[in-house]
Amino acid sequence: MSIKQEYYKNLSNTVLKGFQKRFIEGYYCETAAEAKELALSLVPANSKVSFGGSVTLDETGVLAELRAREDITLYDRATATTPEENKQIMHDALSCDYYFMSSNAITIDGELVNIDGNGNRVAALIYGPDNVIILAGMNKIVKNVEEGISRTRNVASPQNCVRLNKNTPCAVNGVCGNCLSDTICDQIVITRASRVPNRIKVILVGEELGF
Repeated sequence: MSIKQEYYKNLSNTVLKGFQKRFIEGYYCETAAEAKELALSLVPANSKVSFGGSVTLDETGVLAELRAREDITLYDRATATTPEENKQIMHDALSCDYYFMSSNAITIDGELVNIDGNGNRVAALIYGPDNVIILAGMNKIVKNVEEGISRTRNVASPQNCVRLNKNTPCAVNGVCGNCLSDTICDQIVITRASRVPNRIKVILVGEELGF
């Protein structure tokens, strides 16, 4: 085990304790491959499943596996051919059995920090789906909520704006410009606890994943 791997393992133990007191079900996997296997095992056959935009889900292979499964119903906006279909899929996602996403930042005390544009991802996190499964690399662990918001606005959002071809100040300059036009930072959500115990499940991964 490398020094970084040992550090991530030790740090994860601290974060998992934070999850426990916040009624969030926490897991730690050393590799993305292990995390993918665990995440998919949590979803039984005949489940209705959806997901929010996430580079982490792509990088771990979870999204590809969900799209390949024939024993679930997957609400996938990539299949939409009209704005109306896209809107309907986002609404259907709010009543699914399992919703997959990542988190922009996670504090060492177990709080989740997320910033959204449309708000469909954070809406599902807050209420609707019976289970929310979050995969997050240990590079997203921060000291506190304030650091989490800063990380999201100055690290995650600029890269996501480049990915989404947004013409925002952060996409051009690499730092938050506190813009209000075409921004993806419309909704800021801090999850202090899971109102329904263990509804939110977080799989921490001992690798650097996503933005």
